Amino acid sequence: MQSIEEIFPLLSQPKKVVITTHQKPDGDAMGSSLGLYHFLKQFGHAVTVISPTNWAAFLNWMPDTKLVLDYEAQTEKANAAIDEADWIFCLDFNTLVRTKRMEEKLGNAAGQRILIDHHQEPQSEKFAYGISDTGKSSTCEMVYDFITNSGNADKINVQVAECLYAGVMTDTGSFRFPSTTASVHRMVATLKEKGLNHSKVHEELFDNFLENRFKFIGNVLLNRMEVFYEYNTALIAVPQQDLIKYNIRTGDTEGLVNYPLSIQGIKLAAIIIDRGDERKSSFRSKGDFDVNTFARKYFNGGGHFNAAGGQSREPLEAVVAKFKEAMKENKDQLSNYQF
Repeated sequence: MQSIEEIFPLLSQPKKVVITTHQKPDGDAMGSSLGLYHFLKQFGHAVTVISPTNWAAFLNWMPDTKLVLDYEAQTEKANAAIDEADWIFCLDFNTLVRTKRMEEKLGNAAGQRILIDHHQEPQSEKFAYGISDTGKSSTCEMVYDFITNSGNADKINVQVAECLYAGVMTDTGSFRFPSTTASVHRMVATLKEKGLNHSKVHEELFDNFLENRFKFIGNVLLNRMEVFYEYNTALIAVPQQDLIKYNIRTGDTEGLVNYPLSIQGIKLAAIIIDRGDERKSSFRSKGDFDVNTFARKYFNGGGHFNAAGGQSREPLEAVVAKFKEAMKENKDQLSNYQF
């Protein structure tokens, strides 16, 4: 994988470009994709954004989200764009398997794959150019760096600013996670100078949920959360019947794993959701507990040091039991939290 700086001189040469990200894209994935889209369009590139799956409705406010192709719903059109692409930007994922049904198509594509990502252990051999930096707060921050380092900061317009702010803000937990470095705040200051209305972005992301989601959260916290104080750990296990009962849509469970971290003394929080075809897990930690290693070792997953995820085809009860065993195996690390 060559340095991404090698393509800087080529940006002014119009190409056919595809931008894609991981399945069920979150704010950082969609924000970085659309932020890069609005940047590249200014050079005359023909750009298509493809999501491997559908996405949360609270992301639909982003400029030109309506033009994003859902691979599962628009496979033929998406495949045609991939076949014609000179460049394929791969954002916010480290391995092609995270694109679900797109994996084979991307792996066999003739276009040059370009990686911009901040997760550990990237599949470097699959990319012609790229950058992987686990020290970055978000892929949106990395797209911002890509734009400014290429000497094109003048092309950060309001559309680019809104998309990039949404991703960096959500991936840093509204700037409270340790990944919020001084460079993040400098980036936000620049985006504000470019005309960003940050209050609008916050309202679009956090004030657009339906009543059923709040009832679902109440049920989850009351009936589905277990706290293991001897391990400084909290677990939420959500059966599929809850998703059906409360009519939960894509994105409605976003951020739920962070709730238990607000409990005094909790060092590790986990949520396991039965989505029917698989069980999806999310892990968050405070301090020196590495959930990336935890997810890789026990749950066929990975991510960042303090935020990671996993998946399993086993029944919910089996995944919960596996988590509790893993928790006990890591007692020495988890129980040393100082209250």
